[in-house]
Amino acid sequence: MSMSRPPIIPPLVLLLLALALGVQAAGSSSSSSSPPSAGAAGGAARGCPRAACIYGRCVNSACVCDRGWVGDQCQHCAGRFKLTEPSGMITDGPNKYKYKTKCTWLIEGFPNAVLRLRFNHFATECSWDHMYVYDGDSIYSPLLAAFSGLIVPEARRNETVPEVVATSGFVFLHFFSDAAYNLTGFNISYSMNSCPNNCSGHGRCVAYGPQRRVTCQCERGWKGEACDFPYCNKDCGAPHRGHCERQNQRGCVCQPGWQGPDCSLEDPSEEAYWLMPDVTPPRPLPRRASHKAVVLGDYMWVVGGYTFNYTAFHMVTRYNLRKHMWDPLPDRKTGPSQRYGHSLASHQSGIYMYGGRVEASSGNVSSELWWLDVATLAWTRLVPQVAPGPRRQQFAVVGHSAHIVPLGAGTSVMLVFFGHCPTHGYVNFVQEYNLNSGSWRILECSGARVQGMYGHSSAFDPSTHAIYIHGGYKAFSPNKYGLVDDLYKYNVDTRTWTVLKDSGFFRFLHSSVVIGGTVLLFGGNAHNDTSMSNGARCFSADFLAYDIASDEWTVLPKPNLHRDVNRFGHSAVVSNGSMYIFGGFNSLMLGDVLEYRPPGCGARRSQHACLSTHPGVRCLWLQERCVSWEEGYASAPPEQLYRINHTRPSLDDERCDKYTDCASCTSNTNGCLWCEDQCISDSSNCTEGEAVMNLTECVPSTEEVCNKLTSCTTCLLESNCQWDAKEQECTTIAAGPWLSSSPSCSLASSPFPQTPPHFISHDLPILVECAMVVRC
Repeated sequence: MSMSRPPIIPPLVLLLLALALGVQAAGSSSSSSSPPSAGAAGGAARGCPRAACIYGRCVNSACVCDRGWVGDQCQHCAGRFKLTEPSGMITDGPNKYKYKTKCTWLIEGFPNAVLRLRFNHFATECSWDHMYVYDGDSIYSPLLAAFSGLIVPEARRNETVPEVVATSGFVFLHFFSDAAYNLTGFNISYSMNSCPNNCSGHGRCVAYGPQRRVTCQCERGWKGEACDFPYCNKDCGAPHRGHCERQNQRGCVCQPGWQGPDCSLEDPSEEAYWLMPDVTPPRPLPRRASHKAVVLGDYMWVVGGYTFNYTAFHMVTRYNLRKHMWDPLPDRKTGPSQRYGHSLASHQSGIYMYGGRVEASSGNVSSELWWLDVATLAWTRLVPQVAPGPRRQQFAVVGHSAHIVPLGAGTSVMLVFFGHCPTHGYVNFVQEYNLNSGSWRILECSGARVQGMYGHSSAFDPSTHAIYIHGGYKAFSPNKYGLVDDLYKYNVDTRTWTVLKDSGFFRFLHSSVVIGGTVLLFGGNAHNDTSMSNGARCFSADFLAYDIASDEWTVLPKPNLHRDVNRFGHSAVVSNGSMYIFGGFNSLMLGDVLEYRPPGCGARRSQHACLSTHPGVRCLWLQERCVSWEEGYASAPPEQLYRINHTRPSLDDERCDKYTDCASCTSNTNGCLWCEDQCISDSSNCTEGEAVMNLTECVPSTEEVCNKLTSCTTCLLESNCQWDAKEQECTTIAAGPWLSSSPSCSLASSPFPQTPPHFISHDLPILVECAMVVRC
């Protein structure tokens, strides 16, 4: 679905102006600085029974609303409130909230008191209607959370209810909605100096110290600040399978040959499971989103990211995957500026970081390439070797991905896929950086025609020497954008694109990794609604598996970890056969670590069991034993690697008619052929002499190439294409005279494309305001 929103408003400016001009709350308890209002304009409710005036009173057969409330029944918030009671409720009203409304609350406690807000119900339009929560008495206080979308608990357990904690003794909340559509709003309870999440029903709240601060005393078998983490379930199968370390509440320690949260699974096991490792955190916690992470040795290195408060933010941090500890690292004063939406790739003893949006006053998208020496923690900026030619340049991008891959003869390159540039739009090409020569170029690729996208996920599979790219926020045309569920395969050796089976799950800002011949996708932002809500979540915990051998998707069970783990903008890495998820955003900035351990092939004793389809893992039978995809790929017989033919016959033309060019029609796994300038199913009738079934048989068409390019810059990279600045489209030169005075792109002929959506939508920083960009 295309995004039919108006252009993005300058990010923080409107919110700051609106609030600074008088949204500072003032008045008495549970009151507003606005005068009482008479319902809606002329909105008399006949007889207006007392129950009809929800937040008001009946005067002369009409509702007169209390301060801060409007509507014919005084049912909508529309003002400023000051709350001084030690506990209470905050709501927009009993029904759907009002279009284009602003409501503000100030909870006033006393200095350094702990205030807890529980979001018992929250349902607003994702990415457009927001509730901002500040730890203090104004918008200039530290931002704690930005709630948007369907934040409704998925489980009955009360620990799944989102909770926000303020420690200043004051909380400032501001709600904003636009004019598109409205939902049921919110019901927020608050309390002063109370225990977190009421100890989740697994402990009791006790006071301590001279200030009578409260804390949870957990029941046996539960731990955590809110007693929301179970540990040592079933006593870890003691004494045979494991034992419980209760002294420091580390949980189960399994005996050799056993694994799992309660040591109940054999090692290896045919069952997969999730863990939330008992992490020893640093102070402050490394909460962030749209960062990037890579693995080197025993460490997951995390670099950059977006956060609400950069005061104590470390650009680089690392997590010990073996000890489950965050290692404190010195904060270097030299090196790159803070950024997010960049890419990260490791090679030998260093880490390469490219692009991203710089978190500075300029807010530009960067084309900088930095190298981090992990031994010394020293950064070096790599200056590219300049070479002539239109394809010997590089582009600044954000929301892209990158992988370092070997090409043979000792050559390694970093491939940068897609991304968004405020001055050039969504780039649809692959940028290559040669690690040996230090030079950049834009690759000429064959196969399916791909379009530019932002916030996709990508994963490199060394076995097939291919990169698998899923989803993203795509440009269909210069003025049409939306989420996609596409899956592409990029062959590193042949530079060829193939369209694989789509997932059916539209999303962006999600993650993907390859383990055991399977692409594992997790989380993301799935919101694609524009005029009404279809239930798409801003934050997802969807878990999908794509089997490389069979070209099939499977929906895997979501993590069962006693709390909601929905998120987007997180990272995912692989170490020792496990997937590690870190951080992300779910209205709050996250700093937790999730671990997924897939089934082990070694647990299957027979050839039949080994080669049977098991969602989430692909095993191979070699020398009378079951081995992993990675271990056996190089020597396994072809019938095991691709037992199911990638090309499936289509029952009709539905899967094929979305391809409008011969190259894409013949470079997919949907069983299509090109016939008389149309893509149809290979089961359809087509004269044998006219049917084109292989990419090599396609006659290149300039028009097919040009009409898929959505920006001036990408258009002029093709020698036979020209950009029509008036119509904002790319056409073939043969279609008419040259449409520009010179074959170059200017800001006048190529206006700023729509910026992709990000974390907090349009009232707080997302990417970059186009008017501030000088160059990309």
